[in-house]
Amino acid sequence: MNESMARISQAAVVAVRNGRVCLITSSSGKRWLVPKGNLQSGCDLRETAAREAWEEAGLVGRVKPRPLGVYEFVKLGKLHEVVVYRMRVREAKRNWPERDKRRRRWLRPGKAAERIAHAALREIVVAAIACGDRVA
Repeated sequence: MNESMARISQAAVVAVRNGRVCLITSSSGKRWLVPKGNLQSGCDLRETAAREAWEEAGLVGRVKPRPLGVYEFVKLGKLHEVVVYRMRVREAKRNWPERDKRRRRWLRPGKAAERIAHAALREIVVAAIACGDRVA
């Protein structure tokens, strides 16, 4: 990748509850993904992951301290580096900030991985499951 390209730091969360993974639709509604957003001033990556889980999916829970992995993609000429965390969901609210923009689905881990379009993110989810890091 181009070293001079602007870099955007982001955090994402693989949210799990009762053996299922939460996926949300992209803002366009065309793709399935996990909650993800830009790092904001004054917040760390874990705080960002928790905030995005709430805003995009209405999820409240504990974000594990250790990341599951990192992936990159280029969008609009900018390199996005995404650190992915696991969240153990305590509560899924009926109303949340982006409820009118996104759909939320709870899927078994294998089905969730099948729906994720971005290959690198899908690999992180699959690897977390395959190495015995149980989704529970």
